[in-house]
Amino acid sequence: MNFLLIAGGLVLLILGGNWLLKASVALSLKLNIPKIVIGMTVVSFATSAPELIVSINAALDGFPDLSLGNVVGSNIANLGLVLGITLLLGSMEIQKAFYKTDWPIMMVASVLLYFFIKNDNQIVFHEGLIMFLILVVFIVYLLKFQDKNAVFDEMPEDDKPLPVLHILFFLLIGGAGLYFGSELLINGATSMAEEFGVSDRVIGVTVVSIGTSIPELAASIIAVIKKEKAISLGNLIGSNVFNILAVLGITSMITPIKLIDKGLLNNDIFWMLAISFMVLPMVFFPKGMRLNWKNGLILLGCYFGFIYVTIF
Repeated sequence: MNFLLIAGGLVLLILGGNWLLKASVALSLKLNIPKIVIGMTVVSFATSAPELIVSINAALDGFPDLSLGNVVGSNIANLGLVLGITLLLGSMEIQKAFYKTDWPIMMVASVLLYFFIKNDNQIVFHEGLIMFLILVVFIVYLLKFQDKNAVFDEMPEDDKPLPVLHILFFLLIGGAGLYFGSELLINGATSMAEEFGVSDRVIGVTVVSIGTSIPELAASIIAVIKKEKAISLGNLIGSNVFNILAVLGITSMITPIKLIDKGLLNNDIFWMLAISFMVLPMVFFPKGMRLNWKNGLILLGCYFGFIYVTIF
């Protein structure tokens, strides 16, 4: 039964990612908004919805380590696993917006999370409100000041405007596919993991985080196949920003998120900070403003190193 849940979840996630990407591209064409902005708002929000639902439910049910571990592990998976696999499929040109706005806000959010947890081993209402307000300011900045020509646009042949009702339909079924697919995958994977007596934190940073990162992986792979690399990169960075500032921000405004397993503060969060930071020098060396398959191998190596250290 668990295998069936996982398989069914994967199918829904892949379909949902495809529908969501279709809607986001059509929306960018209709509104004349840069695709990287669409990737960091519409796509990122929808693909991060599983993290939000899982984190709120886990915190309310008395499993805060699952809530924290889910977000930290998902952010590690987004850059180590998802970006790593995406780069193996092809090199990625990087735009100036990456180091001017996108990467800095991701690092600010990550460091802020570390200090909020280290301060008193929990995230409380006012800290969650601060994180959420930072996200709102960031989105407003993106929509108002992002250079519309910041992304080199590789338009596939099937890119075409869609009627508003069609866009809304694809957004709805895409979001539904991602949500229900993630639910099936998480339920199946968590049940299997619990059979081995693994802690909530370890389940959160491994099984659940991989499960909730599947939408990012599906959306990014589909984006690369369709040559929508702007959406692929924007989706990953935007998802990490959203995971911390919105998922943990909203969850902690509903109920305090308390740290129970110190392994998250002593191990997991440092892996998140390190992998997030190392993407910047990769962009500039050895060839400026480009990520390639070698970078993908390094990121994947770091991710599997994290998994090994965490489990063993």
